[in-house]
Amino acid sequence: MYPTLGCILEQTVQRYPDREALVDVMKKRRWTYSEWNQEVNQLANALNHAGVKKGDVVSTCLYNRSELVTILFACAKIGAIFNPINFRLKSEEIAYIIQDAKPRVFIFEQAVEEEILPVFYQFPMTLFWSVDFTHCNWAQSYHELLSQAPSFSPHVDVKEDDIYAVMYTSGTTGRPKGVMHRHRDMIEQSYILAHALQLSAEDRGLCAGPLYHCAELHCMFVPRVHLGATNVLIHHFDPRLVLQTIQDEKISVMFGAPTMWNMMLQEDLSLYHLSTLRIGLYGAAPMPAILIHECKEKLGLKLVQAYGMTEMGPAVTLLYDHEQLTRIGSAGKACLNHEVRIVRPKGDPTDVLKPGEIGEIIVKGPCLMAGYYNKHIATEKAIRNGWYYSGDLGYLDEEGYLYIADRADDMIISGGENIYPREVEEVLCEHPAVLDVAVVGKKDKHWGQKVIAYVVKKDTYLTDKELDRFCCESHKLSSYKRPREYIFVDQLPRNASGKVQKFVLKTS
Repeated sequence: MYPTLGCILEQTVQRYPDREALVDVMKKRRWTYSEWNQEVNQLANALNHAGVKKGDVVSTCLYNRSELVTILFACAKIGAIFNPINFRLKSEEIAYIIQDAKPRVFIFEQAVEEEILPVFYQFPMTLFWSVDFTHCNWAQSYHELLSQAPSFSPHVDVKEDDIYAVMYTSGTTGRPKGVMHRHRDMIEQSYILAHALQLSAEDRGLCAGPLYHCAELHCMFVPRVHLGATNVLIHHFDPRLVLQTIQDEKISVMFGAPTMWNMMLQEDLSLYHLSTLRIGLYGAAPMPAILIHECKEKLGLKLVQAYGMTEMGPAVTLLYDHEQLTRIGSAGKACLNHEVRIVRPKGDPTDVLKPGEIGEIIVKGPCLMAGYYNKHIATEKAIRNGWYYSGDLGYLDEEGYLYIADRADDMIISGGENIYPREVEEVLCEHPAVLDVAVVGKKDKHWGQKVIAYVVKKDTYLTDKELDRFCCESHKLSSYKRPREYIFVDQLPRNASGKVQKFVLKTS
């Protein structure tokens, strides 16, 4: 019998009632595990009083703040389904999710009120709660309802195989799908990441990435609660605030997409004392070698890379610190209790390719989703014989290390040749004046597709001619793979996990 997410909080409270559980930097508030659990119980009872029953959906549209994680565990205790929504979405996108998930309660903050108000009128059967203390005359007050609720532990029979959350995919290719995860899935994920990162109750973790996304939530936050460590929340990512918080709160572990680590390294690090930071987890994309070197030299931390997807909880493979430089470009080996295979695209799980051959990455493990919410056909396409078909292309080497080539949808075919955008991006990232880059294919009358590079530059004097010369002189890139056009942009469109939304670039 596995514990549920509600159970792991109760167990941690029993072990460490007076240990600091949460720090909300924006609110300048702190909670011990005992204090936080009391607030979780109050919210669970307030939700019950509002008519939320086991199996009902509770949606949120919140930045990183204490209410978000309190809602998660309150839902877990009463068997409600937690549905955290990306705070960057617009009204139409939010309405799409509400129409699909049909939440009983929708909880939001003032920062997103402009997008929520049009949605409010479309869904009269959903209760809207605001977490801000400022007056909102069309939504109920979260904190008023909380203060009126009792703090006893709710008595609801929640089982390990019950759905804990519906997390909508971040949409790198189009409309999001709701990924259903069970309590047991996330307990397994917590075990794996706690072991991989060597976490302990003594750790102090910073939540700098968005908590509505499974990378920050499941790979870092939940394992730390499981162990009784401290979680420090900043409202949203800001490199200077991150560095200041690492210093002030003596942060030891944190997650960041490569672009986040890169932004931190652009600041004057001599202004901060960062010696407590020991482990940095990263994902969404591999780190260029130059960025790995800089993280180690300037921040003095150990790095661990996780590759995965929402459908798997998310972590599927891990690349440990001692492998970062000897296995540059690799996503590591399969996590504990997981298996990775490379098969012909859409092929049978037994149609396994040889080491070095590029094919579709399929994965299997105990954190596999229960399916897509309200989408049985999509579920059947994605999961076959217990294997999840990722849509990513890659290969395994002789020793079982995984290398990601690209998304199947992103591969460029120019003049009959397959070009993987990632290898072009890796070369361009080596140019000292390039801050960020994304490569896509666009239609070309002569070649079928041509390679286009969108570049964010550090140096305003960088030109397309300089980049073309750099690619021509590189020994890592064949001539036919180099970009035929360079477009300079202020920033790249990214989703919550830091992945570039290439479908936006392709249609721009």
